[in-house]
Amino acid sequence: MNTEVEVNPYELLDVEVESTEQEIRTAYRKRSLKVHPDRNPNNADAARKFHELNQAYELLLDPLRRLALDAKLRLKQARAERFKSYDNKRKNMVEELEAREREFKKAKLAKQKEEVQRWHETEEIKDQGRKLREEKARELLQREDEKRRAAEEAQEDELAAPSLDPLDTTVRLKYNLKSHPELTTVESVAKVMATFGQTDADSIVLSLTPPKKAVNKPAKFGTALVPFKQIGDAFAAVCASGKTERGLDGIEVGWVGGQEPLILVWLKKMGKLGTPPPPVPAKQSGSTNADRTNLPQAQSTNDSSSFSSFPSSFPDIIPPSKTSDAPSAGIDYESLTLMRLRQAERERLEREIREQEAED
Repeated sequence: MNTEVEVNPYELLDVEVESTEQEIRTAYRKRSLKVHPDRNPNNADAARKFHELNQAYELLLDPLRRLALDAKLRLKQARAERFKSYDNKRKNMVEELEAREREFKKAKLAKQKEEVQRWHETEEIKDQGRKLREEKARELLQREDEKRRAAEEAQEDELAAPSLDPLDTTVRLKYNLKSHPELTTVESVAKVMATFGQTDADSIVLSLTPPKKAVNKPAKFGTALVPFKQIGDAFAAVCASGKTERGLDGIEVGWVGGQEPLILVWLKKMGKLGTPPPPVPAKQSGSTNADRTNLPQAQSTNDSSSFSSFPSSFPDIIPPSKTSDAPSAGIDYESLTLMRLRQAERERLEREIREQEAED
């Protein structure tokens, strides 16, 4: 420890610069009794203070060292007094320089803090932009996936055949009783339509409407609802509406619902609907009804409750006959639908596999 520089021995012993050696010894004894370690066992600084007190005591009792100390103290005091004598202008200059230095340090710290804050804000903006890009990418992928699914569903809906309504096999007949006076009974109507296929004679509805202004007079027009066993027979009858060679001269045949059944629209769209059966040659127009029943349109299944099978006018989807030994030329309606659905599912799986391989 450099006592001459850091500690003033006079202040440590509480004596004046002009004090004698006897006064110094007396002051040392008094101070040493107060700071002695044996009297202050619980004070950790007691030993250090007692050591400093001994050094100050030895320094002041050494004349040469005391003279050097006195010179240093006088020099220090002179310097302090000289500083006090500085004029106000110099003091203000020093204070201004110190103030500028403080302001410079403060501005530098503020600038560093601002740069750090700006860096954090930039990183936050970058992070937000990255999140927005990722969110937009997810939304885009989701929209593309939804479009793809919608396209697949639309394709599946397009490939899926609509269900057959019970009225899809029923046709409506309109005719003039003056031209066809024989068509006044259900049996006669069934006989005429039998040339196209098997009908449900028990379900035929016949209506003979008299004139509105003369209800009591005989009917002029007849209307009949004829259900066929097969929709293909009904389609052939509608296609032959009003044709003399088919025995429908003056008889208007249309669909009971006023529009073509959805199953026929779907078959046309898929290119599965065949052409209507060929007309009966003129030389056979006078043949009996027994000869007409030998036409392909009159050959139907023995299941009288089935209205969803198709005749030969639908060559791609003919159901296998229960009574005929000849093999069928096509597949049934249910098998075609299942085949289309399996094909669509297979194409979808192949497309997903190709997309995954492209991403990898």
